[in-house]
Amino acid sequence: MRRWAAVLIPGAILYFAPLPALTTSQRHLLAIFAATVISLIAQPVPMGVSVLVAMTLLALTRTLTPAAVLAGFANVVVWLIFTAFLFARAVTSTGFGMRVAYVFVRRFGRSPLTLGYSIAAAGLVLSPFVPSDTARGGGIVFPITRSLAQAFGSEPGPTAGRLGFFLILVAFHTNYAASAMFLTSMASNPVIADFAHKIGHIDLTWGTWALASSLPGLVTLIFVPYLILRLHRPEIVDTTKARGMASEQLRQMGPMSGTELRLVVILVAVMLGWVTSPWHGISNTFVALAGVSAILLARVLTWDDLLGETKAWDALIWFAPLVMMADNLNESGVIRILSNSVFGRMQGWPSMAALFALVATYLYVHYGFASMTAQVTALYPAFLTAALAAGAPPLTSALLLAFFSNLNAGLTHYGTGSAPVFFNAGYVGQAAWWKLGFVISLVNVVIWFGLGSLWWRVLGLW
Repeated sequence: MRRWAAVLIPGAILYFAPLPALTTSQRHLLAIFAATVISLIAQPVPMGVSVLVAMTLLALTRTLTPAAVLAGFANVVVWLIFTAFLFARAVTSTGFGMRVAYVFVRRFGRSPLTLGYSIAAAGLVLSPFVPSDTARGGGIVFPITRSLAQAFGSEPGPTAGRLGFFLILVAFHTNYAASAMFLTSMASNPVIADFAHKIGHIDLTWGTWALASSLPGLVTLIFVPYLILRLHRPEIVDTTKARGMASEQLRQMGPMSGTELRLVVILVAVMLGWVTSPWHGISNTFVALAGVSAILLARVLTWDDLLGETKAWDALIWFAPLVMMADNLNESGVIRILSNSVFGRMQGWPSMAALFALVATYLYVHYGFASMTAQVTALYPAFLTAALAAGAPPLTSALLLAFFSNLNAGLTHYGTGSAPVFFNAGYVGQAAWWKLGFVISLVNVVIWFGLGSLWWRVLGLW
């Protein structure tokens, strides 16, 4: 009942209490949207149920027309997210994801630090094609990380410090950092690009995103494992045994199958299509759909596999209405009105000082969110609007808020879907998890805001 109260009470207050700055229809739309976002956080029911109820209320209360309510399913961004989940299914079901991870471990697993780097590198290679830190981290990276720790006799409890404590932290903090590096590495990233285009006419293409994130992202993936090593040095210093374990796993897997080879060809072709989209003009979504079509025709996946990919269908059902509501809030002027009222005092600040304050606030407000997606849909449009109103460089503002929509995941053990998976392994206590998460958040601010801004200046992005 407390979860329902947390959803219904704020929603009812916004719905019925007059707000001078908003019209009745604007207030009703904001109320239903706010209640939906709170429901995604509190989860009194599954997310899909919350969003279906919200869609129905929007139509029954005549806040929006039925056509407007269903318009989210015609959004190309939603279908890009859908196809990305299918790529993830292909990568995991063929065993290609595990193969990539074991190859890196076999090649680089000489010491705890290089073993950590091999885990980070495997996640980075997979990240453009696995658009979920939960699927990538929880489904591929975590099982290998846990197996490596166990191979060295490191279990939760007294032996956690041998290696497992270090590896779990490295795997988690590099996993969400990889989500920040590509447009297709996290399900909400394409939604962010859509917001940026509609609010500021800013084009966050796949290539622009990857180029802008490349230097700060690589610096993060290199420095963060080293920082964790310095703060939590594992007892074991020689991890050569891990290379033998990886070699044995690869021996059991055998050579790449024809299915894996066909998948690799298709994935490379899709990535080339994304990178070259500014030249050929084909939407990223339809490049991805072409890849899915090829996967089905090449029988990497069957049609039944596609129908059975419940996460893809679930994302399609609940993402589309969220995007629709956010679009309507923006188009009706609600976002602009709220941004002006909340951030109006920043008028007159130096633009970069205002942007820093907005990014820092956006980062640390994630302590109150259990989902990166919920924060993106609820806050990204308002914060971007405020940054633009303060005179901050448009592309820099869009990029920083986009990257910290992923980097905020490291603050808590519930801030993203993969966090409970790594945390519940039992190697790291909550106090240590939160303390390190805060320290790394400060490091990320220095790297992504400081070094990142300089990098984008060199690239001529602002």
